[in-house]
Amino acid sequence: MAKKLYKSRTNSKIDGVCGGVAEYFNIDPTIVRIAWLLFAFSGAGIIAYVVCMLIIPRAPKAADEYPSNEN
Repeated sequence: MAKKLYKSRTNSKIDGVCGGVAEYFNIDPTIVRIAWLLFAFSGAGIIAYVVCMLIIPRAPKAADEYPSNEN
């Protein structure tokens, strides 16, 4: 199965973009957040983050997050 990039549901500060990138590359999300912050100071980082917020889909819910129909 191919690996897919999703916004994180569990490791989210603003919209889960940095958490999702960190999960995709299997690295610490703090490193991604610091790198993105440094990139944001160049001006293009903020625009890139907003674009990622709009384009990257949210991770699918886990089976245990769905409501149960059991009575």
